[in-house]
Amino acid sequence: MADGEVKRKRTFKKFTYRGIDLDKLLDMTSAELTQLVHCRARRRFTRGLKRKPMALIKKLRKAKRNCPEGEKPEAVRTHLRNMIVTPEMVGSIVGIYNGKTFNQVEIKAEMIGHYLGEFSI
Repeated sequence: MADGEVKRKRTFKKFTYRGIDLDKLLDMTSAELTQLVHCRARRRFTRGLKRKPMALIKKLRKAKRNCPEGEKPEAVRTHLRNMIVTPEMVGSIVGIYNGKTFNQVEIKAEMIGHYLGEFSI
């Protein structure tokens, strides 16, 4: 580098989902979150989460709770390809069944509102 150049820190774009940042999304109630997602997901959430999707969310909570601080949680295997990613799931690792094997996917903030099956190709 030349003497005149100053190395700048790289800035990262802060994630927002439809204009709301991730911290506020995590604090939202399910009814408020329902109003943000697309109409197919909104219909599914208003009709309520059944036993299998709720069991998956409970397993993800347990895996996050049992992992040491600063490490990734244990992978949770599932066949629920039609599960919609919620802000609560961000940071978890899910093994999604593709018909033959379980593909491990780390849930990121950009995946909110999409189906799990979209990431298990």
